[in-house]
Amino acid sequence: MTRSTEGMAGDFGAVRFVFLDRDGVINRNPPDGNYVTSWSDFEVLPGAERAIALLNQSSRKVLVVTNQRGIALGRLSEAGLHTIHENLHRHLGSWGAHVDSIYYCQHDVGQCKCRKPGTGLFEQAFHEFPAASSENSVMIGDSDSDILAGASLGMKTILITDKPDARQGLTVLPNATGRSLLEVVETYLC
Repeated sequence: MTRSTEGMAGDFGAVRFVFLDRDGVINRNPPDGNYVTSWSDFEVLPGAERAIALLNQSSRKVLVVTNQRGIALGRLSEAGLHTIHENLHRHLGSWGAHVDSIYYCQHDVGQCKCRKPGTGLFEQAFHEFPAASSENSVMIGDSDSDILAGASLGMKTILITDKPDARQGLTVLPNATGRSLLEVVETYLC
């Protein structure tokens, strides 16, 4: 059954904290069964750097929440993930952009509360950023688990997709959609 959060759409002007999924939002999502295991695998999506810079310029905090199952499967070490994220920080910095924090779940499906659609990563962020709340935050992601996680906390949600039928089959409908992070930021958050 699909629940709708359409009634919550309205204005995104109160948003001060922007939660981003990583794969499929900031960088190209690898094909099913594959994982980003090194910086050379990390292909930044067009406009992602500019989108994050625009969020920074609007004084919003940018927080990445990402499932990294590859660690649980032995395809990537935690140290390797940190190296990828260090490179991401440097890359964004060269564009005058930054993310304020990155939260990741290294567990396999069903092993924890932090793996989206669980809310553990968001709870960590709310603890570290006490001014953040469901009311002043938005979750931007490219999957059902991203939208479900944000919606279960009462956050506004935005789905990034270039597929016209992507909303079909979602557990919860997003408040809005866009084809890229840059389009979403320019349309709803600028």
